[in-house]
Amino acid sequence: MQPTRDGALSAVRPSARAYAVWIVALTAYAVAVFHRASLGVAAVEAQERFSAGASAVSLFLVLQLAVYAALQVPVGVALDRFGSRRMILSGAITMAAGQLVLALATDVPTAIAARVLVGAGDAMTFISVLRVVGLWFPGRRVPLMTQLTGILGQVGSIVAAYPLVAFLHGTSWQTTFLGAAGTGVLVAVLVLVALRDAPAGAEPAPVAGLGELRGNLAATWREPGTRIGLYTHLVTQFSGTVFALLWGYPFLVLAQGLSPLLAAALLTLLVLVGMVVGPLFGRLCARWPLRRSDLVFGILAATVSTWTVVLLWPGRAPLPLLVLLVVVLGTNGPGSMIGFDYARTENPAERMGSASGVVNVGGFVASLLTILAIGLVLDVLTPGSSTVYDLGAFRAAFAVQYLFWAIGLVGVLRHRRQLRGRLARDGIVLAPLTAAVRARLRGGSAYR
Repeated sequence: MQPTRDGALSAVRPSARAYAVWIVALTAYAVAVFHRASLGVAAVEAQERFSAGASAVSLFLVLQLAVYAALQVPVGVALDRFGSRRMILSGAITMAAGQLVLALATDVPTAIAARVLVGAGDAMTFISVLRVVGLWFPGRRVPLMTQLTGILGQVGSIVAAYPLVAFLHGTSWQTTFLGAAGTGVLVAVLVLVALRDAPAGAEPAPVAGLGELRGNLAATWREPGTRIGLYTHLVTQFSGTVFALLWGYPFLVLAQGLSPLLAAALLTLLVLVGMVVGPLFGRLCARWPLRRSDLVFGILAATVSTWTVVLLWPGRAPLPLLVLLVVVLGTNGPGSMIGFDYARTENPAERMGSASGVVNVGGFVASLLTILAIGLVLDVLTPGSSTVYDLGAFRAAFAVQYLFWAIGLVGVLRHRRQLRGRLARDGIVLAPLTAAVRARLRGGSAYR
């Protein structure tokens, strides 16, 4: 643990400039989310433009996610070396280039190359923004600002879902994606002019050479706080991501018989729930920093138990149960942000980038593998080349989630034990949760 760093910073109120820098970084992240979601909302037009089937368009998404996940650790290492400003700038330019290529593309291979560029630029952005938050804000304010970053960044997906689609229908494919590329260039200029890595005198010394880079990465991986962050991100993120990104809509429409309009409303509800509970989770983590794993276990228990009831329900699940499922899945995204808080508090500032990169791998790798596994099970259990998957096929397909929940739970438990052992050696022994809550309410100590 590093209570001295957080404790020293917590007494300082964030400056107006800190919020101004954060808004610039947040804008860059929101535009990255916009680029990420832009092809998904134009999937029908993409099939027409490239004369491609649904499987080819799905390949765009899978490759984009794969590139994003694969680059997290290299980007994290580069982030510790070059700082947030350079990485966010590079990401904005790379995504703008990807959108430019997509605007001019007329065949599937070129379109795939374009989305690979978008995935690469996207990979450089989020953890770089988290580093900005960690260096500009007091320690106790960071969990809340991290949650707000994740929530407000989703404005980019709203812009993709509505203005971009309207622009696409009103103009042309080429004009729309040239405009998207231009937006990326504008963000790059904004970052170049207005973003700074850290307040004057607070910037950690950059990593000097390849040997130091390898040493820092090895130390980052050996740190139990990094690993519990990775497994926290894995176990809380993937179910909600898979549901929102690809398989939730067909599950609700094909398996549960909901109308497309109602299914879309439930997916919107999932996003809104995340916006509501994110700040709450941030405040809880700031108030109870040594109880974060209890919040993780609560999110996991709610997610697993609700999915279990839905999957075991005889016949189609009633609408109130599906609403409950969506509400619970809405907590998954904010819950995964707790993983980054572990990385921040258990690693020194000079390893913040690589630690966040390692954490971010967990949820996205699990999401990618779950997306592929669900698709494979659906195809195996559905005769011929039909895509009209029935309820039984969806039940079997979504059951693959239990494997990743088990992996994540074991990882969190194992590394929590290591962290608490280190606390005990430092003379800090956690009281039972119920006793800690009573002590906090009485104004006493949460430890014993």
